[in-house]
Amino acid sequence: MEIDDVVVTRTIFERFSKEFQECFEVDVAIAGAGPAGLIAAQYLSKAGKKVVIFERKLSIGGGMWGGGMAFPVIVVQEKSKHLLENTGIEVTDEGGGYYSAGSIESVTKLCSAAIDAGTRIFNTISVEDVLLNKGKAVNGFVINWSTLDVAGLHVDPLTIRAKYCIDTTGHPAEICNIVRRKCRPKDGPLSNPSEDLLERSMGADIGENAVVENTKEVYPGLYVAGMCANAVYGSQRMGPIFGGMLLSGKKVAELILKRL
Repeated sequence: MEIDDVVVTRTIFERFSKEFQECFEVDVAIAGAGPAGLIAAQYLSKAGKKVVIFERKLSIGGGMWGGGMAFPVIVVQEKSKHLLENTGIEVTDEGGGYYSAGSIESVTKLCSAAIDAGTRIFNTISVEDVLLNKGKAVNGFVINWSTLDVAGLHVDPLTIRAKYCIDTTGHPAEICNIVRRKCRPKDGPLSNPSEDLLERSMGADIGENAVVENTKEVYPGLYVAGMCANAVYGSQRMGPIFGGMLLSGKKVAELILKRL
């Protein structure tokens, strides 16, 4: 077979164009393909909802990808380990209620499960603003290529519409910071955030429970999950224990499904 370079280019462009157009209007748009975002997407897609994730970086997985200090191992607790096992991830009982799993296996299988359920994931795309429905509720994302931001080029973005949006951008809480700066509807500003939208120093015992409690609608149409939730509400960070992150992703999916 003789390879035609232009046929390769045309194939890539036409397939991407088709898949991207299918995501102009969705049920749920998620910013960030970390563990909470992937779990949320998996459950929402399994329920038959149209879901898209935009990931700023080239790779998915967020903080889970690097394990602990680049040792590719994570820890979860009894109440959350089923969320890994349900996707075929090998979980090892380490005793005392602690379970370990490989971070690389966990990320790749969570991503695969979300895709198999019907989620569309686009990497190297950043959310730079939100779309407001009559100035009162978030109902979409304003997106652009991450490379343009890195290069410092001013190029106007594009917009996609969603019935509900989820911020799972982790420590920076990128979408919530945008909303806090720019959105002031009659209903009020971002709902009861911490003063600086910054999580506190390490304290896994508090942080693991708080990340689930803080998973909620933080602004009309916008939900928070994962480490972003603790950043918005000023709770502790947890390091390489991920049970709360996984449970947060499942909870936000359940909250939105009740609305849909």
